[in-house]
Amino acid sequence: MAAVAAAASLTVPGVPAIARTLASVPAPGPPPAKQPVATGHGGAVSTVDPYASRIALDVLKDGGNAMDAAVAAGAALGVTEPFVAAIGGGGYMTYYDAKTRRVHAVDGREFAPWLMRADGFVDPATGKAIPFDQAVTSGLGVGVPGTLAQWDLALRRFGSRDLKTLLRPSIRLADRGFVVDQEFRDQTVVNEARFRDIVPTRKLFLPDGKPPEVGATFRNPDLADTYRELAKRGTKWFYEGRLGEEVARTVAKPPVDHAATRIVRPGLMEARDMAAYRALMRKATHVPYRGTDVYGMPPSSSGGSTVGEALSILSNFRLDRRDPVTALHYYLEASKLAYADRGRYLGDADKVDVPLDEILSSGFARERACLIKPDEAAAAPVPPGSPDGSYEPCVPPGTQTRALAFEGPQTTHLNVADKWGNVVAYTISIEQFGGSALTVPGRGFLLNNELTDFSLQPPPPGGPPDPNAPGPHKRPRSSMAPTLVLKDGQPMLALGTPGGSTIITTVLQTLMNRVDLGMDLPTALSFPRATQRNTPQVFAEQPFIDWYGRDLAARGHRLEVFPGPPAGVIGAATGLEILRPGLVQAVAEPARRGGGSAMVVQPAR
Repeated sequence: MAAVAAAASLTVPGVPAIARTLASVPAPGPPPAKQPVATGHGGAVSTVDPYASRIALDVLKDGGNAMDAAVAAGAALGVTEPFVAAIGGGGYMTYYDAKTRRVHAVDGREFAPWLMRADGFVDPATGKAIPFDQAVTSGLGVGVPGTLAQWDLALRRFGSRDLKTLLRPSIRLADRGFVVDQEFRDQTVVNEARFRDIVPTRKLFLPDGKPPEVGATFRNPDLADTYRELAKRGTKWFYEGRLGEEVARTVAKPPVDHAATRIVRPGLMEARDMAAYRALMRKATHVPYRGTDVYGMPPSSSGGSTVGEALSILSNFRLDRRDPVTALHYYLEASKLAYADRGRYLGDADKVDVPLDEILSSGFARERACLIKPDEAAAAPVPPGSPDGSYEPCVPPGTQTRALAFEGPQTTHLNVADKWGNVVAYTISIEQFGGSALTVPGRGFLLNNELTDFSLQPPPPGGPPDPNAPGPHKRPRSSMAPTLVLKDGQPMLALGTPGGSTIITTVLQTLMNRVDLGMDLPTALSFPRATQRNTPQVFAEQPFIDWYGRDLAARGHRLEVFPGPPAGVIGAATGLEILRPGLVQAVAEPARRGGGSAMVVQPAR
């Protein structure tokens, strides 16, 4: 549907023209059926999309390992979920290596151009941050993409297949197309005004001048060609070659329709920034919790540290499945405190001093836990604590902290386990639905707007330093939280979700549901959600308010329906649980955002 016949006549610089007609390109078959839960042997996968799950499963069936399948699924999501996952973005992975029995973290987060400074989003005429919508739809918000460098590093360290092999299924998928579902159409409609103003984006995603209809076939031959060239040339073509130059040029000179009235600011990226990018191996965060070991993503993500701190605080309390209201009260209060510390201390640890060990220490957790009253919610926002190594039995509560920064909720998460016991939790993003709305001309993929995760307004003179201020080659803080849980040294759970700053609370609540409240993983993951991010309100889904609102309000919590986007829906999680050696349960959302896709190699009978 993406103008295949017209694409046949286009010649993209550096890419041989491939003659195609609608008659010569095979039509896609029906989409694989979605199921939220699958249990079986030989490997498992859970994603938001049945095409991506099927491709990952085929890799496992063909003898590939969990990392191979995760990369193949990520490439497929770039085709079918282009508004949340693309090679123009980045992400984080946690990986359990069955041979060494160790957990690793692979950092593919974007970083800022070298010319970016702390006041990079400030309008010099006003001294204030530019309007947020202008930061989003701009070159200024685009970070140097990390996804391809992350795939390359992850496959070299842990994979058994090369990128060329793993891109082939997605090349076929992009050529043949896929069936448009309601979620894809809705995301296009949300972006229609932005997309219409950017020439290559309009051509790609608004065929015939309008969003594609549900049930139509959407093809992306430009992305198929880009994947072909990546398979042939490798990732250096993206970072040091012609494609990298095109990315930098698109950022510096956004391809805006001359008739558009939208302000689309140019970015600061140069080809040298593309060449300077590196994905990095990190030491995963780790906290013990109720007889398990919980591993997460370290800074620049705040996911592992904030989930870990909240769990450490909760470990000071006995949570009883017979009294869910009290358990939820402690969950909300622990989240509130952990978010206060996140806002004050978390940033790119390569650029600022992050007291990570102290934030995750049991002493600091006890000091923070003593602020929680069993029958009364603290007035939010609460102040950050002092993770300084000197901990008192209790510290007095305060009333001020840094405001919660905006963080786009549009991300996606996948999990893979293989027959050898390796497990991947992988969160990938381009930030907003539709990222920056800038498509690299002729290449078939959108660029991120991840730099809007920085604090756009510098702190006032004399105020505490902001660890998340923009800076050259600095990674913005994220809430992405690909999480692995081990028990007795063996994988137990893999979990993650989209949702911006609600990612942390969704992962935390799901872990509490599973570990403390005794739910099985399908129930824990689908259960109604609430998020407390150190704000005066607790935002929640309506069923949560219906079930627990009155009792929690009696303890001082002010519950309101989560405003979205999408309204009333928090996250879209996926997970895996190893039920016993060799038996895995893959779990996806049954309903949120259209539901997800869980598959196993050999279903259990």
